[in-house]
Amino acid sequence: MPVTPRAATGGPLRMPDFRLLLAGAATGQLGAQVTLVALPLVAVLELRASAFQVGVLTAAETAAFLLIGLPAGAWTDRMRKRPLMIRADIVRAAAMASIPVAAVAGALTMVQLYAVALITGAATVFFDVAHQSYLPQILSKEQLVAGNGALETVRSSAQVTGPGVGGGLVQLVGAHLAIVADAVGYALSALFLLGIRQHEDPPQPEPSASLRGDIAEGVRFVARQPLLRVIALTTALTNLFAAILMATQTVYLVRVLGLEPGAIGLVLSASAVGGLVGAFCAGALASRVGQARTIWLSLLVTGPFALLWPLSGKGVTGALLFAVGSGVVFFGAVVYNVAQVSFRQALCPPRLLGRMNATLRFFTWGTLPLGGLLGGALADAYGPRTALACCAAGLLVAPLPLLLSPLSRMRDLPTAAHTGDAGDGAAAVEHDPAPVG
Repeated sequence: MPVTPRAATGGPLRMPDFRLLLAGAATGQLGAQVTLVALPLVAVLELRASAFQVGVLTAAETAAFLLIGLPAGAWTDRMRKRPLMIRADIVRAAAMASIPVAAVAGALTMVQLYAVALITGAATVFFDVAHQSYLPQILSKEQLVAGNGALETVRSSAQVTGPGVGGGLVQLVGAHLAIVADAVGYALSALFLLGIRQHEDPPQPEPSASLRGDIAEGVRFVARQPLLRVIALTTALTNLFAAILMATQTVYLVRVLGLEPGAIGLVLSASAVGGLVGAFCAGALASRVGQARTIWLSLLVTGPFALLWPLSGKGVTGALLFAVGSGVVFFGAVVYNVAQVSFRQALCPPRLLGRMNATLRFFTWGTLPLGGLLGGALADAYGPRTALACCAAGLLVAPLPLLLSPLSRMRDLPTAAHTGDAGDGAAAVEHDPAPVG
């Protein structure tokens, strides 16, 4: 029997199970944001890694989305989501804990950092696909935008506080010991998920179903949705250029701007304030201007601020320019995410959620390791400032697929009921929907 969300008696925060899911997200994200600062600093400061090696490390963190993204969705649809998330948290906690242990023993190498990045990345693939597929089991469709907004608020709050905490920890105890915070965060996330009480029946796959057939069904569902296709293309382009930033920002902040670890943490925390504001504003913006308009406007208006990254220089002014550019870009990214993820969850039949999310993650997050390698290569060959200039130029053109699609002429997005989806994903949005508003 499929799991149905509990009857809504108010906002999502009134539901104990959603609060536990939110608490788990908060602890896991806080630890991950500490590592966002600490892990590349382990490579740059303690192992003297080159810009290309840092790019390879960034690529390793996200390579699993490209390598196992599609089968992960099919496997996730065959499993109960909450136990899968708990197991993923335990794997990530153990992998991260190995870094300070090896460092204290004097045995830490870049090879181990690459291995930890690959292992935690693989666990994150399963966790994220299961997490996005589990939320509609706890919340009704009417609560999804509010629920995703709350999760984005938590994620953005972690992005505000985590880098500052991480930079301070690196300066106090060293980069390798700061990684302990991430391991603790994943462990606490698993404990919160254990507390969720809503019953979850195991999925009942079709007797004749095969892994290849399940993957193909998820790909077909996305391929038959014109709006999902254009959202996937835009997100993939955005992530490709965002990965260049991820691969080069630590090298740029340390070796070009000359910042200490504590200052780097403060810059990244200040940058994340924009994401936090975006999480608070996303629901209101979607209601006011329309969910469809919010998707393309959020990227179009904020993308030009990425030009502030390569324009920043040494000193306080340069650090402020970098933080302002990141803050505005992050604001647009969070508003975009809330709008398009809520649309995906409302459109897709429950039994296909894992495969739909995994298919989109494969295409949209599969560009991250490519961007990481590209960023590292550009920074090594031409310097990190040039790499950031290429990143900014790419973010300016990323919204073009949205602007050239029917989405640019719509105010609101269709739901499964309006697209003809009968529950099996076979009949949804065969043609471009007529523009409204």
